[in-house]
Amino acid sequence: MAESPLELDDFIRDVADFPKPGITFKDITPLLANPRALGMAIDLMAEQVAGLEIDVIAAAEARGFLFAAPLALKMDIGMVPIRKPGKLPYKKHSYSYDLEYGSDTLEMHVDGVNPGQNVLVVDDLLATGGTVEACCKMIEDCGAHVAGCLFLIELGFLAGKEKLKKYPTVSVLNYD
Repeated sequence: MAESPLELDDFIRDVADFPKPGITFKDITPLLANPRALGMAIDLMAEQVAGLEIDVIAAAEARGFLFAAPLALKMDIGMVPIRKPGKLPYKKHSYSYDLEYGSDTLEMHVDGVNPGQNVLVVDDLLATGGTVEACCKMIEDCGAHVAGCLFLIELGFLAGKEKLKKYPTVSVLNYD
């Protein structure tokens, strides 16, 4: 008996009023718990960037790692973690950026990307785009090229893609 096709959207749970009232959180936990859905998500993400020249994948912690690592394996390339301060043990690049109400910093090992490399930035969700924009700027400061930005989910109504308009940016699921 053939398996029935999956709809990835069926594995994204809406959680009302999280993390604060008025926000509907897109919970990927049901997708992660289902190996067929997760595998399909990784396959669809790989298809979205099949035409790009990519040497390495970079992802910001933490949920981006969940998609970047299996995608890197599938594409037979390496993966570079971009972390919050104090999480990386080796020499690192730091990049500080402004948020709506304050600032934040990201770090990456100095040997994470090399000048001239084509880097795909991966995350689970594109909302306002601030964190991924900061990742892209840090990668470019290292002399590498951002080949594109890839997301499982895009919240189109937040217009995060505008901050990333200089890069090819694609998502598997879009919620307007």
